Amino acid sequence: MRRSRVISSWVGLCLCLMCSLAFASSKVSGVRVWSGPDNTRIVLDLSAAVEFSHFNLSQPNRLVLDLKNSQMATKLSEVELSGNLVKKLRPSTPKAKQDYRLVVELNQAVNPTIFSLKPTGNYGHRLVIDLPDKAGKEQTQKQQQQISKVKKQQQLAGNRDIIIAIDAGHGGEDPGAIGRRKTYEKNVTLAIAKRVQRLINQELGLKAVLIRQGDYFVNLNKRSQIARKNKADFLVSIHADGFTSSQPKGASVWVVSTRRAKSEVGRHLEEHEAESDLLGGVGEVMGSVENDAHLNFALIDMQMDYSMNTAYEVASKVLGELGRVTSLHKKRPEHASLAVLRSPDIPSILVEAGFITNLNEEKLLNSGNHQERIAQAVVKGIKTHYRNKPLAGTLYAQTYGVRKHTVQKGESLSVLAARYNTSVAGLKKANKLSSNTLRIGQVLTIPNS
Repeated sequence: MRRSRVISSWVGLCLCLMCSLAFASSKVSGVRVWSGPDNTRIVLDLSAAVEFSHFNLSQPNRLVLDLKNSQMATKLSEVELSGNLVKKLRPSTPKAKQDYRLVVELNQAVNPTIFSLKPTGNYGHRLVIDLPDKAGKEQTQKQQQQISKVKKQQQLAGNRDIIIAIDAGHGGEDPGAIGRRKTYEKNVTLAIAKRVQRLINQELGLKAVLIRQGDYFVNLNKRSQIARKNKADFLVSIHADGFTSSQPKGASVWVVSTRRAKSEVGRHLEEHEAESDLLGGVGEVMGSVENDAHLNFALIDMQMDYSMNTAYEVASKVLGELGRVTSLHKKRPEHASLAVLRSPDIPSILVEAGFITNLNEEKLLNSGNHQERIAQAVVKGIKTHYRNKPLAGTLYAQTYGVRKHTVQKGESLSVLAARYNTSVAGLKKANKLSSNTLRIGQVLTIPNS
């Protein structure tokens, strides 16, 4: 019995030591706040894993977070607050002297999700606080309803815009690839994406939708969902490549593959995407449809064929335009199994603007002029495709699609050329006319402007 008590004492002591090692004294070395459309994320950088607890207070609304055996090693007053949900971060008196109490003053009541992340990549231990923003979500829903309303009005008029969704890769807690000069991929991709948005919105008949508009993370599967909610006809995801060595260089364009990419760069890209999903948080699980499974698979397969063919055609045109403004890593579109490309109903491509891990290309990717050239190449490739193959019921179809005209009394080639913003030579070529003579009732094909 005595021996048994001694063994039990040793086991208890070992467990205490293990617990103390698991939650050693920790310092909060940094606090960051990321604000998204319907969510605000607070990230605490820690020197070690920490045990924590929390509770909510009202009137006014506050979230109180207690960190066991911890201390704050950064100034809360210098933390940049993003969005409208978080009013203030401040300390408060904890129950135990060795603990630290953080108070988050809020503009509305929240039901937070708090979880820890283990060290990965350039990050150490972290504690993540996700705060759902009801007001922001309601505003986003109102904007989506307005988009849907405008879309229906355009469809009734037969002249809707072709909607292009633009996804800036990474964001927030996920920096993406990091260059030798400490350039973050997430910043480059957002800068290029905003340039693409501006150029698309300048084109009559096209409309751009940004998947993320600021420095925050959007779950990889949710990116396609956002595009779908905005009725997107096409999605382009902007990235900047990274590799373990500094030798690889050049831009590339990726399309979906049902098989895993074979090349080393492709495998690295897919592994990096999985890491991004881990950094961004837990992925969402989509519910199944209760219809005929065989019919669903057949319809998805047909839609996927259309999406893959369209994506490859656009990718080829974008790649051709990129080759005019920068060096190419591959001269043909590459294939990879990436979540942002796998939506069966939205043709999607991923553009790697260059290797951020290559010193020369990192410098270029930081240049506004180079970002503009990349954006122009992407937009020109998209425009060329949809001018050649405009979607039915769109303004592009009216402007660039095949049009017919029945010749009326008093009409001539020069009159029709002026009316349809084309040329006499173009009309003659499109209709294989050897002279300028027209007859009443003759049906002419009107070429693209």
